[in-house]
Amino acid sequence: MSTHGQWPKPPRPPQRASAITAHGETRIDEFAWLRNRVDPQVAAYLEAENRYTATIMEPARGISERLYEEFVSRVREDDETVPVRLDAYQYYTRTCAGSEYPLLCRRRDAAASGGGEEIILDLNRLASEREYFALGSAQISPDHRYLAYSEDLDGSERYILRIHDLIEGRTLAEAIAQTSGTVAWFNDSQTLIYTLLDETQRPWRVMRHRLGESPTGDIEVLREENAAYFVDVDKTKDQRYLLINLASNITSEVHLLDADDTQARPICFRQREEGIEYSLEHRAGEFFVLTNRAAVNFQLLRIPTDRFTEESSWQPFVVQRDHVMLEGFELFAHHLALLTREAGIGRVWVCDLETGTWSAVAFGECLYAVDFGDNPAFKTDRLRLMYSSLVTPPRVYDYDMAKAKLHLLKQREIPCGYDPAHYRSERLWARSADGVPVPISIVRHRDTPLDGSARCLLYGYGSYGLCTEPAFSSSRISLLERGFIYAIAHTRGGGELGEHWKNAGKLLRKPNTFADFIACAQLLIDTQYTRAARLAAMGGSAGGLLIGAVVNSRPDLFRAAVAEVPFVDVLNTMADPSLPLTVLEYDEWGDPAERRYYEIIRNYAPYENIYSQRYPDMLVIAGWNDPRVHYWEPAKWVARLRSRASGGLFLLKTDMDAGHSGVHGRYQALKEQAFVFSFILQRLERSE
Repeated sequence: MSTHGQWPKPPRPPQRASAITAHGETRIDEFAWLRNRVDPQVAAYLEAENRYTATIMEPARGISERLYEEFVSRVREDDETVPVRLDAYQYYTRTCAGSEYPLLCRRRDAAASGGGEEIILDLNRLASEREYFALGSAQISPDHRYLAYSEDLDGSERYILRIHDLIEGRTLAEAIAQTSGTVAWFNDSQTLIYTLLDETQRPWRVMRHRLGESPTGDIEVLREENAAYFVDVDKTKDQRYLLINLASNITSEVHLLDADDTQARPICFRQREEGIEYSLEHRAGEFFVLTNRAAVNFQLLRIPTDRFTEESSWQPFVVQRDHVMLEGFELFAHHLALLTREAGIGRVWVCDLETGTWSAVAFGECLYAVDFGDNPAFKTDRLRLMYSSLVTPPRVYDYDMAKAKLHLLKQREIPCGYDPAHYRSERLWARSADGVPVPISIVRHRDTPLDGSARCLLYGYGSYGLCTEPAFSSSRISLLERGFIYAIAHTRGGGELGEHWKNAGKLLRKPNTFADFIACAQLLIDTQYTRAARLAAMGGSAGGLLIGAVVNSRPDLFRAAVAEVPFVDVLNTMADPSLPLTVLEYDEWGDPAERRYYEIIRNYAPYENIYSQRYPDMLVIAGWNDPRVHYWEPAKWVARLRSRASGGLFLLKTDMDAGHSGVHGRYQALKEQAFVFSFILQRLERSE
């Protein structure tokens, strides 16, 4: 199957012209009918595509099975996480060989009675006899008796909220449907708040529920009518306040509830102001607030609790710096931990709030990923950190904030053996079309030649200010051991180089993201890390949009591409405010009702810009229940590619039981990863 003529004929869905007129232009969408999921021809078409993909991939089945075996061999199947201490309990998760999902467990501290393990939630039991299962949140009540958890049973991200009584070992009768999954407890351990979804699947109402009562009588605490805002709930670490967070992509507003008063009405901390974001924590009569107000890369403020409405009392605690992004913080009884990002790398700093002295948490590598772990306890000197690099398996650290010492608690074991000395990581800089330097993170086996002969996989995302971390992947070893180079393009639109980097790749400047990725691919070719015939591209969701735009523009740079749940029908989706997320997304992509945004989106949207040219061979993955990128976007894209492109293999694989994030069982996820990698290996093996 190395030539187009030997491939079986792919499905050809009928074309039914549908005219769309905007700003004086009329576009024809011949595959708009695929949006009608109740039309039996739609599901039949997707199933036909799945059969076609399976047929094409049949010769690679052996490769996929070997990859899966390799992946499993690098997983310690019987394992447990490092416990997190909260009050008299230590909470952790445990996995068992052969089980798809973990057990949520706890044990009392050794000094307390009854120190044996208690399984508080068996996800395998919940997932049994279901094609799909995903856990949303799991929040323990302040008295540690009840567990409030949410479950998604079809990938739609519409969660059912349930409460389990850990003393009596039973799940309470009330089951609350159509929630977003987030929940927070009042201090009485009998009352909680949660969020309901509207018809567009936007979290918009905060409800108060008392255990044992019917959800039909739940009281509305707050509702958000503006369709550009999502609502979620949280709680300050000191247990003083419940937080109702209202946020668009660029603006936020927080409302406070006294956690001791179940009848409390919300108090707005600071009314929203377009473009101003903030988040907060509380300690000993003062708020700490992280905000971009008068600080593009954010600053940290210290504000007295009894004077928070007086802006004259807002005092800078950590001021902004031009090249340092303040990303987050953890607040404790005596310390504050700050996560920053500089030159694309995360750094952790700790302040003793009694003395005002700072310490830096030092790691040995130059290219790594670090983040806060689970830190629920307020009165503690220990900060949990999660660390890895492109060559170092994940590590769990506790940092002793009082003594400024780092303690390694666990490093992920690779049972089949792994030596990081066999691999090399580095940072390169490409120069984009407008001269802006763009960072690339690279990892390879030390014996992989740099003469252009190596196969290479280039990954990208570049949206919403999210960072693609130079983190470890055990499955990636299978590529590196086969002589692959793995590269991450840190394009504009992501947050790697601060807020200006994010803003330079959104709205009218979104094309910078695509130009940056192309520049990264070109540098890898020009410097002989690889060549076009040995290069594959990969991205998912907004990263799938990136892949779609790039292969339209420069198909000659890539032999193969993988687009997972790709946001490729941008113009039509953004013009439909009835869809989930659309209105919220105007801050990222623009509202095509405005001509300037219509024109920029029209000029890069992958579905609108397919040309009669040979494309890289492509694997496109979709989810039937995906509420973020609906299944019809990748389906329409593949159908139009087949009808307009002059060459290229286009495979569509739709998971009919999953949503945006794909399967959630750990073995199922490894099988899916093996399938994707087998496609890349299959296509690049046929590259010359």
